[in-house]
Amino acid sequence: MVQVLPQCAGVVAVCLALAGPLARPALGWEAGVEGGLCTLGHEDASGDVRLTFDPAVPHYTITLTTPDPWPVAPSFAMVFDGPRPNIIRTDRHVLSPDRRALSVTDRGFGNVLDGLEFNGTATGISGPAAVTLSLEGAAPEVAAFRACTTAPTA
Repeated sequence: MVQVLPQCAGVVAVCLALAGPLARPALGWEAGVEGGLCTLGHEDASGDVRLTFDPAVPHYTITLTTPDPWPVAPSFAMVFDGPRPNIIRTDRHVLSPDRRALSVTDRGFGNVLDGLEFNGTATGISGPAAVTLSLEGAAPEVAAFRACTTAPTA
């Protein structure tokens, strides 16, 4: 749903640009369980991030979904800024068919979870594209996600 702002009468392009961020509320970080998967997610205007842990395999996946397509690029990096900064790079990222979702799967995510739990922002970078997410409120949900990965409950 696009919200039309009264002060934008007659300038449709500007209205849509201004209303777009208002149409998508920021939601807090949330850990949970879906079926046999442990989950951690966050949504805001710049993009969505979702982590899963599948104990049956076992492996972790992080997916960043954005309104605009990710570019095709040889590598992907996550930059964590805050008290415990870190940069993680990989060339094992996968794009969805529409390129709006970028995913990385691995058996270990300790550095990713530390970055999310102990910093202020996380920025996903692929080629010239960068998406920065606030980590405000992430720490207790990351801790709950970590607890789930050691003893998931359905």
